Amino acid sequence: MEDFLFQFEKLNAWHEARKLAVDVYRLLEKFPKTENYALCDQLRRAAISVSSNIAEGTGRMAIKEQIHFLEIAFGSLMEIYSQLQIAVDLNYITPDDLKIIKHRIFTTSKLISGLRASKINQLNG
Repeated sequence: MEDFLFQFEKLNAWHEARKLAVDVYRLLEKFPKTENYALCDQLRRAAISVSSNIAEGTGRMAIKEQIHFLEIAFGSLMEIYSQLQIAVDLNYITPDDLKIIKHRIFTTSKLISGLRASKINQLNG
């Protein structure tokens, strides 16, 4: 049974989203403690949301629902990037920190977009 994988565990998008969540959590260590329950909390939820929605979507039978969950995951990615730009504006992280994580966000977004396009093709096919 240990060799069994859930469908989402086979997806590169899910693996990248997990790495992104870890990267976000590590960046949050640079934030001031006063942000712990504000911007940090929002970023944590968005970071976890990406991989969670990819996983949840694979558990849905209807392709339209699968697409919907991929769209939510993509939206959470954009939320992360926007919030991290604000963190740069506030000098919580450096522009270089943002540049590094932006690459992971971009990679994850491409993978999610590819999955979504594949599901749309299935739906229309």
